[in-house]
Amino acid sequence: MPDHRYESLVVSCAPTGAVSPTLQDVKHAGAAALDRLEPFLAELRRIPGLVERKRGVFYRRSAAFLHFHEDPSGLYADVRVSEDFDRFCVESEEERISLLARIRSL
Repeated sequence: MPDHRYESLVVSCAPTGAVSPTLQDVKHAGAAALDRLEPFLAELRRIPGLVERKRGVFYRRSAAFLHFHEDPSGLYADVRVSEDFDRFCVESEEERISLLARIRSL
């Protein structure tokens, strides 16, 4: 059976806003990528009910809720919106603000 931990649907962070999903390997965000997201991480840490168990990996209640990936097309957050994770681009400040609002509404 294949290992699907790093295989997922990637949506390009194209400046045009175009969505180009492709199935490819992506890695969890490393320290340098998380450094770029630090102000965003600080905002996430302020949300009641979210617990950061490892830098950039958040849980809600006892379930994994949010983590980050990086690949050549950009930085992404995987967020458990329902039973499954949905992928959100977090390259721009606008994308991060929008995602924070969505997370706060869940």
